[in-house]
Amino acid sequence: MNVKELNQAIQTYVRTDSFPVGIKIVKAENDLPERTKRPMRDFGYQITICQAVGFSRRYGWSIAMNGSDLSCPIAQVAFGYEPQLPFYTEGNLACGMYTDSLAAGAVSEQDVPKLSAEESGYYVSYPLDRATDEPDVVVIYGNSAQVMRLVAGMLYKRGGSIPSTFSGRADCADIAIKPLQTGEPQVIVPCYGDRLFAQTQDHEMAFSFHYRDAEELVEGLAGTQKGGVRYPIPTYLRYQAEFPPTYQKLNQLFAEKGENA
Repeated sequence: MNVKELNQAIQTYVRTDSFPVGIKIVKAENDLPERTKRPMRDFGYQITICQAVGFSRRYGWSIAMNGSDLSCPIAQVAFGYEPQLPFYTEGNLACGMYTDSLAAGAVSEQDVPKLSAEESGYYVSYPLDRATDEPDVVVIYGNSAQVMRLVAGMLYKRGGSIPSTFSGRADCADIAIKPLQTGEPQVIVPCYGDRLFAQTQDHEMAFSFHYRDAEELVEGLAGTQKGGVRYPIPTYLRYQAEFPPTYQKLNQLFAEKGENA
């Protein structure tokens, strides 16, 4: 599946408000795509992973970052840039904000998908319509109806349902790492940081999938549209409206006038 063909299919069948985004883990700096922005070099400050996706889907920018560009300590661990220090694994970051105890916080941190240092590399995000290489993962933000459309498309051939997990935090790991590790698409409820730092709106959700599933998704989007599942969602309009009593009275007078003519 050509990346630009995938992008065009998403625009045709899903009509997202922001650009679909490709995500790739690149090992060597020399292999980074051309015209890629580095946060510290080009902005003069560190950003979060979710901000990088935000730049790509809203500005159309290609962003490449490693630990030196990254401000979020949870993502530093998740993407293999820093080790899992005891202060982190004990649950201190989650406790008091997301959990009522260190023990529960430790469970939450253990649950975050993670890359090892060996699996890590430059995190690169870019809009699909400017892709020069195939991504590892694709993420698409949209409203719940658009995400439903993507779910239906992905299940067109395989049937069943899509298993996803939701924690309300570290959605950057769910978006990119979980599809890489499980091979399965993910429905994403954006986390608090995604909303706070990347300006993700209350009505938005996301859908991410391994790029190898792109052709299956496009075939499913086409097939489900042919079957009647489409976006924008058609509204049922084949009914006669009801009106207040005074309106009904006037209609009655119209009818009586016609009978007396």
